[in-house]
Amino acid sequence: MANAGERPDLAEFFARGVEPADIAPLYPLLGARGLIAACIAVFRGGEAEVMVRLLVLREIGARADHPSWSPRELEMHFAFIDPVKLETVLKRLREHELLVWDSERRTYQISPTGRMVLAALSTLLQFAAEDDAELGYLTAQIAAGGATGRVSPENLQHLLARLAELEDEFAGAVASGSEFRLQAAQKRLASVWQWMEKGTEIMRELTADGLPDDATWRLAQEIGARQSRIMRMTGVFQRELAAIARQRVHLSQGGLTSSELAAWLTTRDIDQLAGFAAGTTHLVPEISFVLADVMADIAEFELLERQRPQHRRSTLPAAVDAENTREIPREPPPELAALTRLLAGVAAGDDGLAVSDAIVGDSFRAAAYRFSLLPFLGDPAGDPELAAFGALPLTLRWSDDDAYDTPQRNEVVAISRGTISPRNAP
Repeated sequence: MANAGERPDLAEFFARGVEPADIAPLYPLLGARGLIAACIAVFRGGEAEVMVRLLVLREIGARADHPSWSPRELEMHFAFIDPVKLETVLKRLREHELLVWDSERRTYQISPTGRMVLAALSTLLQFAAEDDAELGYLTAQIAAGGATGRVSPENLQHLLARLAELEDEFAGAVASGSEFRLQAAQKRLASVWQWMEKGTEIMRELTADGLPDDATWRLAQEIGARQSRIMRMTGVFQRELAAIARQRVHLSQGGLTSSELAAWLTTRDIDQLAGFAAGTTHLVPEISFVLADVMADIAEFELLERQRPQHRRSTLPAAVDAENTREIPREPPPELAALTRLLAGVAAGDDGLAVSDAIVGDSFRAAAYRFSLLPFLGDPAGDPELAAFGALPLTLRWSDDDAYDTPQRNEVVAISRGTISPRNAP
């Protein structure tokens, strides 16, 4: 158990006896410990600290024509940062091998690991300001993987999951029948349309070039199918909105419609809506044309009769007398008779017999049964089948040191060490 202030060991997060290296999902992460440690070094701490680290790291990595920086150049370039804070940032980047110090040239430069971290960060920042950035980012990752021949199944799974979320969202808007949800879904579909088209083109190229395995192929097929279904939702939205438009009520000669009134009401807060209703609902009108008994009768028929499946009527068969059967005598297992004969010879002699020699033989099942009979030695008043066995004048003695015999035969590897000897034997 780690003390306070110490980093907990990875094994402490898993159940007792579980080796972290044996967990398949964890294995790729363990293999990328260097990259993960670099990311931890950059992003660990408060927001202000992380922002300054990223600022310094990105500025150092941005100079492509002359990637090496002297300490004087860093001081001049980052003159807007407190010198003490700048030195702290540079020290942390050096300690975690994001920034490399060349002692011969006395210059700083970004390490290969730092370049990878910066490249990943640049891709994230590129999509941060765009609508539906997650879809564009995932599509770009898959396209890059396909161009380099390294299609990641994880990226395909993430894209498929995001498409499934969008499809569920659009289907919920259609099922709601709400004009405003449909309009919002239609606008959302328009914003992701460009990424859907690019994703479709990328999936077509990947499948044409061939994918590494069947699992990746199935993921690509499912992505293409979901993209097609989502893109067909445009016609569904238009049809549903047209149906709502036909039901729209014009409230005045000026062209005001119920949809416009509903849209205006959605911009009001709860207090304003309550104020509109104040003083207008003193009396509750009685609906005289609704008869409660008739309504209950119709509801009972619809719920209990119409929806109820046809019941099958069945009756119990006629009673019959049970047939008399004669009892079949039960014979004890042959292992009991064999063990009784063997131990009877031991009782008649002067020498004892090892438990392993008496028990082991034939198979593990037979040995287990013979072993279970040993407690009945010296108990002739027990089960009548075991009376002869229990009456044998024998004594069972187990080893005091919990030792084991290892016969290594007849499916028995080890057995507790003991001796069966005549009762009067020393």
